[in-house]
Amino acid sequence: MYASREDIGYDFGDDSKVGSKPVKPNPNIDGGWAWMIVLSSFLVHILIMGSQMALGILNMEWLEEFNQSRGLTAWVSSLSMGITLIVGPFIGLFISMCGCRKTAIIGGVLNALGWILSAYASNVHYLFLTFGVMAGVGSGMVYLPAVVMVGQYFQKRRALAQGLSTTGTGFGAFLMTALLKYLCTEYGWRSAMFLQGAISLNLCVCGALMRPLSPKDVSEKYVVRSNSEDNKAKALSHSAETIKSNGPLSDEPEKKEEATNEEVLDSVQHTDIGDKSRGGRNMYGLRILKRVSQLTVTVRKGFAIWYSSYFGAASLFTNRVFVAFIIWALFAYSSFVIPFIHLPEIVKQYNLSIQNNIFPLTSIIAIVHIFGKVILGIVSDLPCISTWNVFLIANFTLVTCILTLPLMHTYISLAVVCALIGFSSGYFSLMPVVTEDLVGTKHLANAYGIIICANGISALLGPPFAGWIYDITHKYDFSFYISGSLYMVGIIFLFIQPCIQKKQPKEKSTEEAQV
Repeated sequence: MYASREDIGYDFGDDSKVGSKPVKPNPNIDGGWAWMIVLSSFLVHILIMGSQMALGILNMEWLEEFNQSRGLTAWVSSLSMGITLIVGPFIGLFISMCGCRKTAIIGGVLNALGWILSAYASNVHYLFLTFGVMAGVGSGMVYLPAVVMVGQYFQKRRALAQGLSTTGTGFGAFLMTALLKYLCTEYGWRSAMFLQGAISLNLCVCGALMRPLSPKDVSEKYVVRSNSEDNKAKALSHSAETIKSNGPLSDEPEKKEEATNEEVLDSVQHTDIGDKSRGGRNMYGLRILKRVSQLTVTVRKGFAIWYSSYFGAASLFTNRVFVAFIIWALFAYSSFVIPFIHLPEIVKQYNLSIQNNIFPLTSIIAIVHIFGKVILGIVSDLPCISTWNVFLIANFTLVTCILTLPLMHTYISLAVVCALIGFSSGYFSLMPVVTEDLVGTKHLANAYGIIICANGISALLGPPFAGWIYDITHKYDFSFYISGSLYMVGIIFLFIQPCIQKKQPKEKSTEEAQV
């Protein structure tokens, strides 16, 4: 199928200015500080995704404390998990304006504040605001930069690096479940949330580790990638032609913006110097003015990049493969979440509770999921293997398991299918890599923000939809069949769209030759 970003056929012009002159590789790309970025992202996944996987402990405490319905109480954790992902496009705006480091640090403070304020909740609706919205937005502000920074620092080992960092979700699920259970038992749920808020302040430390690459480093990475892919076959695509005809994304606005910015800052500097000669009475005011001018320039430039990525003539949505990727993301995540919800009931229905208590099926999925992320990452980084192909094969395996799981009636058969679900769902670590191949590192934050937003919608609406199907049919089987079928539709979009994308330029070139 497709082995590189050129093969997928979408280019925003960020590699167009790369010269053929050999450049000495930066030691921080694929090594050095890059592994500190992986460590930072790993800890972020433990503290954010791991904590969200352990919310079942707190959910039981909230049910007992507030005496509300299970459906209403469940919306607290659903909001937190959904908003973490849904705010992705807006976090992309923050990253464009402030950078990953500042965004993550602010998010860490907001997340910790959400946990701490939730300790004083008097009702479930209070938790909607403090935990669902505040902690959820804070989590999103840390999660997206953690993924984007790994993509920026790695070239040859991108899939492995993303795989290692995202294994923090699995480890976090075990650690945070045990921690919250212990804290709730010893100190009560309110003190547990307060202490968890204090622990979440470590997200600020993780954000501080996200040292941004200089423009020189980024350009060197582009050169390395360009040189490594020069000998590969390049497929001309309709999207690439669109970008070439329109020029690089927001190139002219950026140049005009830079010229205007220089004039503003120069005028402030000249005023600053002239004021020094007069005695410097208003130096403090001029410094504030200069800071405000610089901040205004940064905000305007960041917003221009963000706006052009979504609504400009050469926006992300002009890439048909990327649009197919969004459609896939709308159906994918719910198919992974539904087994976690219905497996305990299926086990009870088939009288397998004794075997499941010894080794829970959900634990099998979680453990194998960790190994799946690392192994799929290693395989995808092999020179002869296409990340895109590995991604599609893992998706086909997962959807097959989702559709066949209701047909299994013994513990052994269910355990085998659950192990395959855990391993194939390791493709989550490849999502940032595939996204970067589609749009490039420069637009990774905005593009991946859209993808995780689609995943968030899927995670938010998928479980209630599965419950609604059960209420109508009184069978768990149909939840798997319907979600699996929708998931298959998304995979088919991913499969056929690159083929259409590749076929169009060939047809156009044939018509031109005939003319």
